[in-house]
Amino acid sequence: MLKLTYTETSFHLECLAQSLEEWVAQRVILTLRVGQSLSVEPSTASFLLPANLPGLEQLKTQVQWEEREILALCASDCEYIEVTLSGSWLSDGSENVQGVFVTTLSDRTEFLLHKLWVAAQACASVLSE
Repeated sequence: MLKLTYTETSFHLECLAQSLEEWVAQRVILTLRVGQSLSVEPSTASFLLPANLPGLEQLKTQVQWEEREILALCASDCEYIEVTLSGSWLSDGSENVQGVFVTTLSDRTEFLLHKLWVAAQACASVLSE
């Protein structure tokens, strides 16, 4: 399962071994116990990866053969590829931009996507220094 946590200023991508159903069920139980609202709805999430990342061609192949229904790649411009995922958005139901997006892909694709995202973060931190 991939989990993207969105805050006002950024997002974080995690690859979890837990199934999507188990994770959502635990999240529902937690919000009930603490008396908070929880909204779960079908949605999409997008983020950018540098177009020159090593391994991006492998992801393109995975999408072409296995993940067409859940994962789409589109050239944003000459420097970035937009990754769009289909899944579920969990939030407190308010109109703010904070929440969690979850989806399930093949283990191989999840691992590769997480690896590429980590590499992109490393590149961005080097450039900002």
